[in-house]
This record gives sequence, structure tokens and C-alpha cells, in this order.
Amino acid sequence: MIVVKFGGTSMADAAAIRRAGEIVRSRLDRRPIVVVSAFAGVTNQLLHIGAQAVEGQLVPAMASVQALRDRHMTEARALLGDGPEATALVAELSSMIDELAALAEALSVLGHGTPRAMDKIAALGEQLSSLVAAAAFRQMGMAARHVDARDVMRTDDRFGKAEPQADEISDAARRVIAPMVRAGEVPVLGGFVGATAHRITTTLGRGGSDYSASLLGAALRVEAIEIWTDVDGMLTADPRVVRDARLITDIRFDEASELASFGAKVLHPSTIAPAVKLGIPVYVFNSRNPTGSGTRITFDAPRRAVTAIAGKKSVTVIKVRSARMLLQHGVLRHIFEVFERHRTSVDVVATSEVSVSVTIDDVSNLEALLNDLQPLGDVSVERNRGILALVGAGMSDDSQAMARALAALDGARVHMVSLSASGINLTLIVDGDQVDTGMQRLHAAFFGRQVAA
Repeated sequence: MIVVKFGGTSMADAAAIRRAGEIVRSRLDRRPIVVVSAFAGVTNQLLHIGAQAVEGQLVPAMASVQALRDRHMTEARALLGDGPEATALVAELSSMIDELAALAEALSVLGHGTPRAMDKIAALGEQLSSLVAAAAFRQMGMAARHVDARDVMRTDDRFGKAEPQADEISDAARRVIAPMVRAGEVPVLGGFVGATAHRITTTLGRGGSDYSASLLGAALRVEAIEIWTDVDGMLTADPRVVRDARLITDIRFDEASELASFGAKVLHPSTIAPAVKLGIPVYVFNSRNPTGSGTRITFDAPRRAVTAIAGKKSVTVIKVRSARMLLQHGVLRHIFEVFERHRTSVDVVATSEVSVSVTIDDVSNLEALLNDLQPLGDVSVERNRGILALVGAGMSDDSQAMARALAALDGARVHMVSLSASGINLTLIVDGDQVDTGMQRLHAAFFGRQVAA
């Protein structure tokens, strides 16, 4: 068995869905399980509908609902024509979109949207796209069968970013999906979506469709997980910033995870974690270039001093300083307990005897964080910073890596430098407007214009 996951751009319209279907057909001998994202742009549209409804803007919200309806009906008709299957699919899609309209009306009256309600709205994109994909694959002659992801992807009730329950997912996948595969069917389900034990709809957070694919692959102990997107694989840098960024044909699990965490857009940071635990290889392919080599993510990829460079903007630095920290134990524990209490993830940490500096992306709880940190020392905030991260499993073997990186950034103000405990990641904090230039300089310094082996 393999898991084949298609992102939003691979599900953008009828032509893209047909390409996805051909990819699935080419893998029928490997018993594929298909996970799909919402049509490109639909999740953002759904969240916007919810926000408009809450703000009392019901007329534009309903116009967006109608646009959503028209898009899905158009693509369904383009894929299936006008036969009985098309009629049945259109009726089911229309019923689901009617529910969205009713929910928007209710939110407009209430003037308040709970995380639970917003999850129900956000989940609709994958629920619609998975129905369309399953029907399209059947039209192409495959024994595709739609599976409601809420029957398999069990989570807790942290709406907006629910935590998957791995053991329950494994049980459900073996009970619901495995028999279909054994019968020669192709299960098709939406990613990103889950449900609590009481079957209340949840979502795994943005990028969660990749995570769903990896969780499902781990649950069924598949031989590989394929992520189909709109780029040829993982690259040495963001090609929108570094024009001569090139394909990485093989990369290690830990390197890929670091790159995802520090801004690489190809994979969700949590995507490969379930696969890592079981040693399941993850492949990244381009659905518009299905014959390309893609990127293979495994334990045993070659060790390089620098495999790739990532950048991230809109980073906030929080510094806590206090002379009381000197020779005191437990200070770091107290500081990080504050971040845990407010469910805020920390990316980079730098410490001295009397200060601790951390970076965060999510500033939604910033005010509460600062209030709770103030008793621990003098707290300062630096906004509009950026992260430059050099990632390579062999970095600790290259004594010149840090010197080359700092030399490449000559003239840029570097606020923090951090080398991870494992030596795989050298992180530099710079001004936010220096991220793009910094990535270009670092890429030139470590990769030049020679094609990497």
C-alpha cells in the first residue's frame, strides 16, 4: 500500500483532477490510498465567508457561497458530464453548500463565531473535493470509493488545530480503509479534517492535509507516502527568492523537518513526523511533471554540510533579562512554562547568564505572554525580524560553515545566532527586510552556480 496525497493546486480544476487521476491509475498495482486537499484557494474562501458572516456582512458572504457553489458544480459537470452519477454528485455537493449557507446565516445573527463553528466551515473544502475526486476517478474506470475522513481521523477537541489520536486513527484505518484496499478499491478521503470521539468536526490546522496523509500512512504501515504538489520537489532555497535554487533529489528526515519548520512551503512541519517514527519514505512530486524524479526523504540520504537554506519573515523576538538569573536554577523552566501555558511555539532560543532570547511566529497571545513573563525579569519585544536557517546533517563536521555564513551576510545586522544541539541547523536572526537578500547571499556562498551532486 501507498498513500498518494494531492495538494490544492493538484485539485484546482477538472484538468488538474484528471491529471491526479492518471497518477493514481499509474499506481494501482501499489494499492493506493488517496488523500486530497480542498480546491486551490477554497479554504481561504471558506474562512473569509465565516468572518464576513460574523461581522454581519451576510450579502457578500452569500455571494461567496454562491461562487463556491458555481465553481464546484462547474468542475463536477466538466468531469462527469450530465449522466446519473453527475446528477447524484451535484445534488450531494449542493446539499453540503446549503448547510454552509445556513451556518453563515446563523453566525450573522449571533455575531460571534466559535472555533468549533469555524472548523465546521473550514472542513467543507476537503469534504467537497474528496467527493468530486472519488467520482472523477470512478468516471476514469477506477474502483474509487469515497471515505468521510471523520470516520478515520480521530482528534481531540482543540478546534482549529486539533491533536490527532494516533492509536484511534490506526484502529479506524484498519477497520474502515484496509478492507477496501484488500477488495481492490481506491479509498479517497479529504485531508485536514478530523472529528472528536463524539464526531464533532475538527481540523488539523493549515497544511494539515499533508499531516493527514502521513498519519494515515503510519496507521497502515504503508511502503511510501507521496506528496503531489506544484513544484518538482524540495529545493535548495525558495525559488521565488533564489532563482538558481535547485532540486534536492535525496534528503534526510531530520533535514526535511527542519526546513519545513523554518519556512520551506513544500511540507507542513508536522507532515513527516509519523513517517519518521516508522522509517516510511516520503516523496515529493510535481503533479504537472509526473515523470520528474522529485525528492525522496529517508533516514539514509547523504550527509551534507549544508543541504538547503530557508528563510522566514514576520518573526518576533522576546528577550527576558534579569540579574537574578545569575547562578539560579529553574529559570528556563519558569520561562518556558509561560509559553506552554499560552500554547505558543518557540523557534529559536539563545541564552546567556542573565538573559534569554526566543523567537515566535504566532503573536496572537503576545500580550498575555508578556504579562506573565514580566515577573521573571525585564521583558522587551523586537518585531519585524526574520530567520535565516542553514540546514545540513553534516554541518557540525564543517568547522568553516558558520564563518562562511557570517561572511556572506557582511553588512547585514545579525541579532542572534543559534546552532542546534544536534548541529543540523545554524539559525541567524536578521532584520525582516534582509531575509530575501540574505538567502540569496547564503545560497551563492554555499552552492555557487554549480549543480549540486
